Amino acid sequence: MHLAQWAHDLAESLLASSLPDRWAHSQRVYSQALTLAPALGKDAELLAAAAIAHDVGYARVAVETGQHMIDGARYLRDVVGADPRLCSIVAFHTSSPWEASELGLTEALSEFGPAEPELVDAITYCDLTSSPVGTLVDPAERLTEVLDRYGPDHVVFRAVSAARPELLARVARVRQRNVKFEQPELS
Repeated sequence: MHLAQWAHDLAESLLASSLPDRWAHSQRVYSQALTLAPALGKDAELLAAAAIAHDVGYARVAVETGQHMIDGARYLRDVVGADPRLCSIVAFHTSSPWEASELGLTEALSEFGPAEPELVDAITYCDLTSSPVGTLVDPAERLTEVLDRYGPDHVVFRAVSAARPELLARVARVRQRNVKFEQPELS
């Protein structure tokens, strides 16, 4: 768990004091990633690292474009020299392609491509099952919360509205993949 611990320490240093709710959310995203470990095999630690660091683009020192997924990936790549696959997962998480399109940042996002579909599905699942304050939440409810928080005139509202069917499909794919790895309950 060296990579995940490194990412945890970095994210904590960037988010815990200045953005405590974002830090709580990131910790839940991380714990959700750990639940997917059996299905991910060798990529489990990579996902865990991306999960804890997925929102570092909100940290003041990382903001460049205003699109936190790209800003976080650039910070991870350019400032701390993170693994390119880690940067890609952060760059493409959740509704990033739709938001990048809305903001005219598709070329900037392409710096981190191509995305790895199974890992993007997994990080999206983890993000959408984690509330803004770190509690477990239903993904459809989480998307509704995002839309309510931003309102129809905001780029995030437009991006999430367009992305919603695909985001829920990602969640469904992760759940389907994980069914074979769930342990039966002992009585």
